[in-house]
Amino acid sequence: MDELRLLVDLVVAIAAAFVGGSIAHRLHQPVILGYMLAGMLIGPYTPGFVGDVHNVQVMAELGVAFLMFALGAEFSPSELLKMRGVATIGGLLQIGATILLGLAISPLLGLDLVQGLFFGSVIALSSTMVALKLLMGRGELESLHGRIVLGILIVQDLSLVPMMVILPALAGPIDGMVVSLAVAAAKAAAILAGARYLGTKLAPMMLSRAAETGSRELFLLAVLTLGLGTALVTSALGLSLAFGAFMAGLVISESDFSHQVLAEVIPLRDIFSSVFFVSVGMLINPLFLATNLPSILLVVAAIVVGKLVICTVVPLLFHYPGRDALLAGLALAQIGEFSFVLTRLGQDKGIIDAHLSSLILAAALVSILVNPLLMHFGGHIHTLLKAVPIIGRLFWERFEVPATLGEDSLEHHVVICGYGRVGKEMARVLDLRGEPYVVVEMDPFVVKGLRRSGKAHIYGDAANPPVLAHARVSTARLVAATLPDVASVEMVVRYARRMNPSVSIIARVHGIESVNRVLSAGADEVVCPEFEAGLEFVRHAMAHFGVPESETDLLVTKRRAERDPRLPD
Repeated sequence: MDELRLLVDLVVAIAAAFVGGSIAHRLHQPVILGYMLAGMLIGPYTPGFVGDVHNVQVMAELGVAFLMFALGAEFSPSELLKMRGVATIGGLLQIGATILLGLAISPLLGLDLVQGLFFGSVIALSSTMVALKLLMGRGELESLHGRIVLGILIVQDLSLVPMMVILPALAGPIDGMVVSLAVAAAKAAAILAGARYLGTKLAPMMLSRAAETGSRELFLLAVLTLGLGTALVTSALGLSLAFGAFMAGLVISESDFSHQVLAEVIPLRDIFSSVFFVSVGMLINPLFLATNLPSILLVVAAIVVGKLVICTVVPLLFHYPGRDALLAGLALAQIGEFSFVLTRLGQDKGIIDAHLSSLILAAALVSILVNPLLMHFGGHIHTLLKAVPIIGRLFWERFEVPATLGEDSLEHHVVICGYGRVGKEMARVLDLRGEPYVVVEMDPFVVKGLRRSGKAHIYGDAANPPVLAHARVSTARLVAATLPDVASVEMVVRYARRMNPSVSIIARVHGIESVNRVLSAGADEVVCPEFEAGLEFVRHAMAHFGVPESETDLLVTKRRAERDPRLPD
């Protein structure tokens, strides 16, 4: 009967996650929010079916293990190197400042020093899943602020590992704190040494033998044995299950099989992590939300407002443009999956009580709910901040003053807005033809490369009129808007058209649904990479079928006409 109850709870949790996630997706909200609300509905604090919290939490532990395992397997030092200081030093500054913020407000919540440190650590971790899904949905993952967010998120996620080792040790008696920390560090070092042996000897042999069989089932079983087996060993040694899963993933990331391992594990991670979020929702008491509103709002303010300020100031310290610093801060102004993992650990170790845990969960729910709204109004918030004299200078003049072009007589030129893959390709062709152009770019590291190569450039945000004016759009023959996010592309097109009604404007957008929006802003041509790639596939496929090139051209032309939003359906 107990086995049947476990199966019922698993099925109900997965079904609830599906329904809640589907509704959240339809409402353009993060699916995590749907999972948590679904968990509330099947939890013990709401009427109707009540799932067994313990059973669901047992299964949710697999979600935590798979989350950490995938994090370790996906970890790439090269991603951190791309963002250099803002990711490593900036990420650590953000975590430290947020922990201090948590300590500062902990007396208002009735917390002692250790609980305050734990609380600050919990709110320091943003939700990677929420932030990246929001950025991907807006087509901004490759933008400058998207890369800033990614770099800081990597550091935040990695910081969870030492937090899970150090914070429980701090909860012991003061006299034995140093000893506890030393023991925890020794255990972690022993596990690292064991993991190194595992990574150089056992793991490659197991995965290689499993791969040689050609059986996906055996390969997956080998992966799960390594991942969950290591997690169980660390748990037996007194460290967390999640820490061991992360170490196993880190070991596999160094092997030749890392990509296939991720391909096999990610579906399991997604399934069981959804159960984890449902289990978190089951712990939220709606009555608690109503009776503890002042405390919840205080925690929400620390997460949303406090982290927004901290996560905005950090990129500014590394001389990133104010608009991108603000958008990065907005994306990081929430907490999510790893905060829940840390909260669960704190409750299990007796560091925090059920009241504080409920406060954190309730505040997390609110922060995830308001995060998409903050991102949506990010441009308006930036405009309002610029209108404030002191903040305006910080966000506008200091970081967005254009550099000198070096050619005062530049005219009949091309203005390339964004020097990513598309902008670089266009610049190469213009160089071959000897055509004059100027690049507008706001990534300081890219600008340094442009300066070394001697290319005409401006450091600034192309979506701002003074920057475009300095690029001499009024005398340009062509403007190429290659920025990764559609909102910035639309602003570039509108401002450029206003400055020079006769200039030709070509824009790049992701997603056919954005084409009409940019055409309405004044673009002459809009390139959608996904659509163009599809047409190129059509050309190659028709060639293999022996279709004459002229007939293929007609097919492509017809398809373009069908997809042109300026034509009636």
